[in-house]
Amino acid sequence: MIRLNQDTPAEILNEVKIGDLVTDTFSKTGLVESINIKADPLYKIFEFNLVTGRVITVRI
Repeated sequence: MIRLNQDTPAEILNEVKIGDLVTDTFSKTGLVESINIKADPLYKIFEFNLVTGRVITVRI
């Protein structure tokens, strides 16, 4: 299981793939269904959509 939060290194976030089991350390846990990566001038934003319908968002 991969723990996703603001302390997770960018290398780990980039390696997460569809089907991986992930958690946000609180209440969101599940398999990754899709991944969206956005970039703005200050942050790179990772959105991990889970098969449960929940979304884990990490800004680095």
